[in-house]
Amino acid sequence: MTLQRPVISEKNSNQESSMSEPDPASKPSTPATGRAVPIDLGNVPWWIFILVAMLLVAALVIFTSADYTSIITLLSSGLYLTLYVTFVAYFFALIFGLIAGLMRVSRNPILYTIGTLYVEIIRGIPLLVQILYFFYVIAPALADRVPEPFDQIFRSEVNEGIIALAIGYGAYLAEVYRAGIEAIPRGQMEAARSLGMNYVQAMRYVILPQALRIILPPLGNDFVSMLKDSALTSALSVKELTLWTRQRSANTFRPLEHWTIAALLYLVMTMGLSILVRYLERKFTIPK
Repeated sequence: MTLQRPVISEKNSNQESSMSEPDPASKPSTPATGRAVPIDLGNVPWWIFILVAMLLVAALVIFTSADYTSIITLLSSGLYLTLYVTFVAYFFALIFGLIAGLMRVSRNPILYTIGTLYVEIIRGIPLLVQILYFFYVIAPALADRVPEPFDQIFRSEVNEGIIALAIGYGAYLAEVYRAGIEAIPRGQMEAARSLGMNYVQAMRYVILPQALRIILPPLGNDFVSMLKDSALTSALSVKELTLWTRQRSANTFRPLEHWTIAALLYLVMTMGLSILVRYLERKFTIPK
């Protein structure tokens, strides 16, 4: 009796060999050691390096010159007033914008009409014209009709500039609030109402906290814009940075040094605030 050797077909042998030998493409690639990682020069933010280099050169020139350092000292009072006007005006603009934004999303036709009129009228008039109109027309009329000592609010150039900026920017912030509220799904409001909340509670505890995270970047951008537009209050003789620079350069006949310092101060403030806004945007972004 002879034993027969099992016959293995060529097809099966090929399958076994393919299973036994791993595919080179499927092997995990090990990182090469000792090699430089290529850098995509097109994605490098060159503008940041150029701007930092320019600021460093400007700082070196300024702080090694006694003339420039004395100018910075003289302009510091105007810088403080600029920051004061910006922060206070933006605080009231947030309040005016929130009220008008809630009116814009209200189903009450009276509130909706009032909010829409405010937004459309203010946004259709240049900000400088609004400031001058408030200073020459509205503020004197209110000062004559408001009892003492509240009439002093409308007799100060600084207060009038703050109120005018707050009213002007409140219209733009109203649209920011409206867009943020409308970006929240309607199911959020319906779910809050089904839990027994009224409209005010649902808006306060459910809708607005989510909307604020969405509108944080445009709110920050508007704050930076108000910092620059605070220079318009110099038309009311508010001695902020712009008016102080103009007076000092006219008295000393040195416009180059004074306006260079003023421009650099505005640039440093706006760039610093822009970086802060970008950080807050990344921190409070709602994950998708």
